[in-house]
Amino acid sequence: MTDARRPLYPEIAPYRVGRLRVSDLHELYFEECGNPEGKPVVILHGGPGGGISPFLRRSHDPARYRIVLFDQRGAGQSTPAGELRDNTTWDLVADIEALRLHLGIGRWQVVGGSWGSTLALCYALRHPARVTELILRGIFTLRQAELAWFYQQGAGMILPEAFARYLAPIPEAERHDLIAAYHRRLTGPAGPARRHAASAWAGWEGAALSLMPSPAREEEFEDPAFAESFARIECHYFHNRGWLDHDGWLIAQAHRLRAIPGVIIQGRYDLVTPADTALALHAAWPEAQLMIIPDAGHTGMEPGIQDAMVRASDAFALPGKPASRRAPSHLPGAARVHIGD
Repeated sequence: MTDARRPLYPEIAPYRVGRLRVSDLHELYFEECGNPEGKPVVILHGGPGGGISPFLRRSHDPARYRIVLFDQRGAGQSTPAGELRDNTTWDLVADIEALRLHLGIGRWQVVGGSWGSTLALCYALRHPARVTELILRGIFTLRQAELAWFYQQGAGMILPEAFARYLAPIPEAERHDLIAAYHRRLTGPAGPARRHAASAWAGWEGAALSLMPSPAREEEFEDPAFAESFARIECHYFHNRGWLDHDGWLIAQAHRLRAIPGVIIQGRYDLVTPADTALALHAAWPEAQLMIIPDAGHTGMEPGIQDAMVRASDAFALPGKPASRRAPSHLPGAARVHIGD
């Protein structure tokens, strides 16, 4: 039997790249792909701290969408790299709005996976009139139970060998609160101890992203060039619980999204952000379509997740013929930023 699943759209490079200063300290890298006259969509990367991944450009039809991506504060090609000052969830929400205004976009579709789903929800709650639809995958809402599952006890029972490598930099006496223990090391002086902690933190995430093991992906996550910035930003956010008002705040506020069309895509065997959170979000936002992918983990590269993302974006695309002026599908020398989730 032929697999009827839809793959991602073919690889595409930006037709425009740019930089936007959003504070005295931070400058963002952004890019636009697809059709300059198409329906605007902003795609939010994971992490926090992951940076743009080339596959994120491919979930939307480049003939029908104007696809906007950017590296969040401290991530990817945004500067200063790995900077924790003035770097909070609400700073990032303000950055999304600043980018929308900079690009002259009235309203746009907002898409995010993993941490990107968290940020998309926060943006939609702060700026609902600017959101045409939400497409979310691998749902994460920063509840204490979600953080404890992955970083303290839970997922490590499924992947004990990888979790042992994550535990290794932390002495037994500090293991009662692993996020706090890592935070001390990742915000401490630069040097071998901080680099070792960063590689262990990032390597644990790289090991758990997919149902299929990938030594190459794990090596990329543990690479010091990526791991230190990624781990520092991610742990900074999680140690501060995302600067949300209280535990469970996003789920409690989700009823305010009910006028926004949405799709919630969740891998059944997602070890990083388990399906319980997607179900809780859907209970609070029942108008959204919930898609549980029965043979998928966390990463957006899982075949079932790819299929669901493409079908969701196609369903929301503008009807009729694409605009006459088409963006080039390849830009020599365009940036290809380090893979994230």
